[in-house]
This record gives sequence, C-alpha cells and structure tokens, in this order.
Amino acid sequence: MMSIDGKVALITGASSGIGAATALKLAAAGVKVTIAARRADRLEALKTEIVEKGGEALALEMDVTDMASVEHGVKRLIETYGSIDILFNNAGIMPVSEIDQFKTGEWNAMVDINIKGVLNTTAAVLPQMIEQHSGHVFNTSSIAGRKVFGPGFAVYSATKFAVTAFSEGLRMEVGRKHNIRVTCIQPGGVTTELPEQTTDPDKRRQLDAYRSQVRFLDSSDIADAVVFAAQAPAHVNVAELFILPIEQA
Repeated sequence: MMSIDGKVALITGASSGIGAATALKLAAAGVKVTIAARRADRLEALKTEIVEKGGEALALEMDVTDMASVEHGVKRLIETYGSIDILFNNAGIMPVSEIDQFKTGEWNAMVDINIKGVLNTTAAVLPQMIEQHSGHVFNTSSIAGRKVFGPGFAVYSATKFAVTAFSEGLRMEVGRKHNIRVTCIQPGGVTTELPEQTTDPDKRRQLDAYRSQVRFLDSSDIADAVVFAAQAPAHVNVAELFILPIEQA
C-alpha cells in the first residue's frame, strides 16, 4: 500500500455527495484537498469541517464548463501547494427524461458538465502531472456508462459511456509515457442529490420509487473506493471500479 499522506488533490463536484465524502476521506488520510464546485457556501462549510478534523483544504468556486474558471482554479491550487497528485473529475448531473420530451437544454447541460467538464479539468491539470512524471486521475462514470437503464436515460448514459471510453483511452496514453494512473469509478445506486435534478414528474416518481426498493450505497462507500485505488502500490493501476448495492440487479 502506498502512502498518500501529504499528497495534493483536486475534487470537482465537491459541494455534496460523492465529492464531499471523498474530500473528507482523503483529508483524513493526510491529503491536502482542494474542493471545487459552483456552490461556494457549501464549499466553505466543508472546508471548515475538514479543518476542524485536523485536515487541510482549499475551497475554489469553479465552473467546470468554463475553461477560464478551471484554469484559474488550477493555477491557484498549484500556487498554493506547488503540485497536484490526484484529480477527481466528479462533477456531474442526471436530469432524466425521455427523448420525445425534447428537454434539449438538459441534454446540453449534461454534455457540458459530464463530458466537457471532465475534458476541461483534465486538460488543465495534466501539464503539471506530466511535468512531475506522476499523478492519478479519477473519473466518475456510472453503471449507466456500461449499459442503458431504460427509457429516460439515453443522454445521461451517452455522457457516461463517453467518460468510460475517455478514461480507458487516457490510461493508455499517459500511463506508461508519463507515469500517470487513471481510474474510472462506475457506481450503481448511490444516495446523492442526482435524482433531484429531474424535472419530469413521472421520471422523478420512478426514481424515488426505485430508491425505496433498493438499499443504495452511501457516498462514503465510493469515497472508500477512491482511497483504496489511490493507495495501491505505485506500479498498480486500478483501472476500473464497478460498485453496486447488493440488492441492485
């Protein structure tokens, strides 16, 4: 097991859910965590919690769809800590609706955040990791990046299939050449705010009903998986982690 004490991490989508839980777990392991999201008030509350528990954190208001915002945040991170060892591309949204509802604004938002956000942050961070000849990139995909659940998930699944494909291609390109590890996290049902983003009443009822039938994972379960992969020996790349509730088919 490799120690991550003293390492530096950037976590997007850190204001709630998996991002916030992972920030707490990494900080507890001695990582200096930079927490990034659009909701600055939540970031400050999380930073306070991390510091009170003896950790170290930097809060960055960041919009992953805006390259200038991402570059500014990464520059501030590097100026503060001098390096970046772990990137967790975790920002994402999941407004579920069927295609013939034509919620094109939601489609585009998913493409911008779930795909372009991953590309933007990766592009901003990789030069530093390449210079260091070390680093670890985590991308949050989904079970929906392996199979389409059913009606309503077409666009969301398309974005997560893209994240899965990009993760594997990135691993192939930067692993041996630059000593950078890449891990694609593929959760099943997790208790997060994602269902709350669905504006279609029927789909929202379906999501809530399913949530009542299955014991979902906690965000901390995914955070534990991230810490596990980050602590793997230096010659080991845990490329994919497919994590499901026991009750999920």
